[in-house]
Amino acid sequence: MYYSTGNYEAFARPRKPEGVDAKSAWIVGSGLAGLAAAGFMVRDGQLAGERITILEAGPIPGGACDGIEDPASGFKIRGGREMEDHFECLWDLFRSVPSLRTPGASVLDEFYWLNKDDPNYSLMRATRNRGEDGGTEGRFDLGKTAQKELTKLFLARDEDLYDKRIDEVLGAEFRASTFWLYWRTMFAFEEWHSALEMKLYLQRFVHHIGGLPDFSALKFTKYNQYESLILPLVEWLRGQGVRFVYDTRVLDVRFDITAGTKAARRIDWEQAGVPGGVDLTDDDLVIVTNGSCVENSRWGDHETAPEFDAEVHPGGTWSLWRSIARQDPSFGRPDVFCTRPDETTWESATLTTSDPEILDAVERICRRDPLSGRVATGGIVTVRDSAWLMSWTVNRQPHFATQPEGTLVVWIYGLFMDAPGDHVGKPLCECTGAEIAAEWLYHLGVPDDRIAELATADHCVCLPCAMPFITAFFEPRRAGDRPDVVPAGVVNAAFVGQFAETARDCIFTTEYSVRTGMEAAYRLLGIDRGVPEVYGSVYDVRALIAAAARLRDGQRVRLPRLVSRRLDRTVLGDLLRRHELV
Repeated sequence: MYYSTGNYEAFARPRKPEGVDAKSAWIVGSGLAGLAAAGFMVRDGQLAGERITILEAGPIPGGACDGIEDPASGFKIRGGREMEDHFECLWDLFRSVPSLRTPGASVLDEFYWLNKDDPNYSLMRATRNRGEDGGTEGRFDLGKTAQKELTKLFLARDEDLYDKRIDEVLGAEFRASTFWLYWRTMFAFEEWHSALEMKLYLQRFVHHIGGLPDFSALKFTKYNQYESLILPLVEWLRGQGVRFVYDTRVLDVRFDITAGTKAARRIDWEQAGVPGGVDLTDDDLVIVTNGSCVENSRWGDHETAPEFDAEVHPGGTWSLWRSIARQDPSFGRPDVFCTRPDETTWESATLTTSDPEILDAVERICRRDPLSGRVATGGIVTVRDSAWLMSWTVNRQPHFATQPEGTLVVWIYGLFMDAPGDHVGKPLCECTGAEIAAEWLYHLGVPDDRIAELATADHCVCLPCAMPFITAFFEPRRAGDRPDVVPAGVVNAAFVGQFAETARDCIFTTEYSVRTGMEAAYRLLGIDRGVPEVYGSVYDVRALIAAAARLRDGQRVRLPRLVSRRLDRTVLGDLLRRHELV
């Protein structure tokens, strides 16, 4: 496998790999990474779909990319997906997946047209004082010390950041900046999270620094991620003959390990409490989703707080990874990520309402009609003086295809689980849906004498979800903590998803899932076509100059007159002046 860039490789179709007709694939987990691996095996590897089996522990596919209407309780989303135009592997896949709603179009076509016609941007990135403008004014507010620390982090080598926390490399001045407010709430970073991952994010998205204050860097799907991405991909795979087996918990993948060779030889599973499995040969390929950010997710309801369960249970993905990792050091160290739930948890909630009073309060803040069918908040609105550091968003409505007309679905989350709320006086982790709704209404600026009534189920339904491992992949780490997609010496197995290791990309994105799935398929089948490299804006002087200018909030660098004169006679000088850095 190799990486490539440019149209030559992107538009080429690979030849059928030698021996592919004798291969079979077993994919553990039907999240986006596993589905992507199947898609690339079918399209580029020309492996017959009938020879691919996807084993899923739950009753439906999708993993963390969820979005369902529960007949008993209402609409549910644990989170959303922010995307951009340089998710190279994601768009490589979805250019081939037919849209379920637009005849003759692909999912990529549909997404492209939507975001051309209705580009995303926010009119209110943050609030304070109960619904007033948060006063961010598009600024980053980075002092000289913070700028120096951020530059040093950006230029650091990976190995110099192993096991380091963000607050070990970025000081109090940085963490008091508006940049950190944008960053931590957009990506769910905490100061104890990985400095290495922070650096990878900075490098990966340096071309979007200017779009952070108003989210003009982002693009969104029409509906929730499940209906817009997962369902069309699953339907296409089924049409290719791929077999889905649900309610199947994989307990172990057993390897035969000899000097220099590691071969998967058996998958052990449990279906409806009955043990089973399959023996494997060298022609049987195994792709494992190791670890999960949404394992042990627990839903509460409008009157009940969700249970918090951080135990690693037998039959889950963490337990599976532990079983595999015991067999060889190259299979990673799962306990780095799943044993400190106090550092990896936050809680979200899905609120559904059609109450005119609540709709008016939302419209006052997003400054758009939230039911117009177009961009509403344009990304999260952060309540910067919230004790929970609450953020909330209204995506294009309807957010679900079956959502009744006039109904609004709002997603809410809080980073600080243990702080008492500003209105309800209770920690987020102890709150019912009604109490979360009341806290949200308070920060919308709803009058105090209306909050209690509007927070009842007669006016809205709020469903909270506790996720103890939601930011487990942000834990400080070093080389070897995550297994390579195909570890050294492995002949017929791969790891995919947010806890597999691939070069230069950053986790908690749809692109990372698809990239690891693509690399797994290409490596195991020997597909002779380049995997698109991670977008190289970190090496683009134009992107770097533009980012530097924005991070300084328009304050120009004063150069000595002699240096300035010499720059004036160069292309570099033109670039620096065009971006108003000097």
